[in-house]
Amino acid sequence: MTADELAALHATCFTVPRPWTAREFATFLASPQVLLVAAPQGFALGRVISDEAELLTIAVDPAARRRGTGRALLSDLMALVTTRGAREMFLEVSRENDSAITLYRTMGFAEAGIRKAYYSDAGRPIDALVMRRELSAEDLVTTVFPM
Repeated sequence: MTADELAALHATCFTVPRPWTAREFATFLASPQVLLVAAPQGFALGRVISDEAELLTIAVDPAARRRGTGRALLSDLMALVTTRGAREMFLEVSRENDSAITLYRTMGFAEAGIRKAYYSDAGRPIDALVMRRELSAEDLVTTVFPM
């Protein structure tokens, strides 16, 4: 997926946090620490620094949700960051995004903290949950989507 395609899909998926621009995606993709797992209906973007990975964003076309795409993308990203030496993964998620929180919990992520007023919806502050998961050789699963 190109930066423009990523930005277009991101814009169909998010208002909070605000959708990222093609320029922001291009900047991430230019970094050797950033990894992209993509499928026609979604993508997951993460980065590895030392032995820590961070899920930067994950987006699934609203018409394709609740079919396992998000789970597959995140699973593939966890496998990929593990091959790059990551031993744990972090993410932030809006405290109001129940479906994402459920996905992350079912994939073994646990709450590690709260970032107060991390997001904003029309000036209304929204807290973010910081979630964490240890990674291991068990995360080196066969990928679902070609990379």
